[in-house]
Parts: sequence; structure tokens; C-alpha cells
Amino acid sequence: MATAESPYADPSALLKLYLREPESHRMAVWRAGISQPLTVTPHGRVELVNGIALAVHRRLIDQSAWVGALAALDDDFKQGRYTLADLPWRATLKRAAELSRDHSRTLGTRTLDVIHVASALELGLRIFLTFDLRQQKLARAAGLKLATLGG
Repeated sequence: MATAESPYADPSALLKLYLREPESHRMAVWRAGISQPLTVTPHGRVELVNGIALAVHRRLIDQSAWVGALAALDDDFKQGRYTLADLPWRATLKRAAELSRDHSRTLGTRTLDVIHVASALELGLRIFLTFDLRQQKLARAAGLKLATLGG
């Protein structure tokens, strides 16, 4: 069960657990220190699967790594390391539109980044993890605390 102290991890950050990226080690160390399941939205799960698929398309991983990464993702859900959030879509999209109106013209945030911040807020999660600097600024502006990852 997620609490306000449970972190919301942007799917692009979670993707670093399944692909080798510069921040993958820091992400794995951080994840190992979190005992509770992480909340993932339905659109976040799609983003994870699509991110792994794009890695194949971009020739960053081969077919074997694709199968392994998807199996690891599915296992994380099956083992309860992630919980799929029952997201109130209307309220989330309304909040996302308000965040866009208030902040995107100055921060340059992308739509999915705004939707993820709005999702965290609507789920009552107050800690946000992302490596995206614009999304970090939006999360702070929306009153969220940023998760701290060790160096």
C-alpha cells in the first residue's frame, strides 16, 4: 500500500533498471534501499514496455536482452515490487492541464512529464524521482519532494 512517503518514480527512471544507462547503477542502489512496492500507473507501465522496445529499435539491445528485460519487468510486477495504481484519470488530466498552464511556458516540460507529476499528486505521493531536470523543477514547483539518490 502506497503512503505519502512512498516515492513515485518516473518510468524513464525505472527504465534504467532494465537497460544499461549512465544512471543505472545509482538507480539500482536506490531501488535496493526501498522496501515497499513502487506505484506504477497504467500509462507508466506502457512507457516502460515501450522504452524497452525502443531500445531494440535503436539497436541499443538485441532480441535476447529484450526478452530478458521484459521478463524482469513482468517478474517485478508478479513479485509485488510494483503495484499498479488505480489512477483517477479525470482528476489527473485536470491537474496536468493546470500544471501545464502554470508552469510549462517557463519550464518547457513535456506532456508525459506533466502527467506523471499530476499522477503523483493525485495518488497522494509526495516524493518524486526523475533524472529529467525540467521534470524535477516542475515536481518542486508542484510541492513534491525529490527523491535523493546517492552518487
